[in-house]
Amino acid sequence: MNYCRRKCAGTGHTLQGCMWLSDINFDFDGRLMQAGSRFPMTNCCCNYGTISPSATEAARKQWKGWKDTFREDFAKRFGQWPTDPDGTPYQGHHVHDLWHGGNPTDWDNIIPYPKDLHQDLFGLYNQCYAGNSPWNTPGVDHPYVK
Repeated sequence: MNYCRRKCAGTGHTLQGCMWLSDINFDFDGRLMQAGSRFPMTNCCCNYGTISPSATEAARKQWKGWKDTFREDFAKRFGQWPTDPDGTPYQGHHVHDLWHGGNPTDWDNIIPYPKDLHQDLFGLYNQCYAGNSPWNTPGVDHPYVK
């Protein structure tokens, strides 16, 4: 929550909620050393204004025209773009969503997401931007530990 609060304030916005979307694992197993780290991907639901439906559609078209190149570049950097068991490529999720002015082609704004989970995010994002629970309060320190 503090990270998102600072991020929103840094752009002149107010925090409405914060979502932990995923952890990206950067493990390295070399001949002489092993190392690794985790990078949490979050969506800070700041009080960004929404853009018009036509501007949102234009941003979607920009992404669609660029996504194959993005996936190829992703593969060069990180390995093959993930796919569902049937071979369908994961969808590209825009962390700062297009409706709230997110950049459709920014490397730091796109992560792969399975289609079923990606569709669920639309409703959850709406809750977060509305300042609704559970996105408006801190969660557990270690979300994957029971």
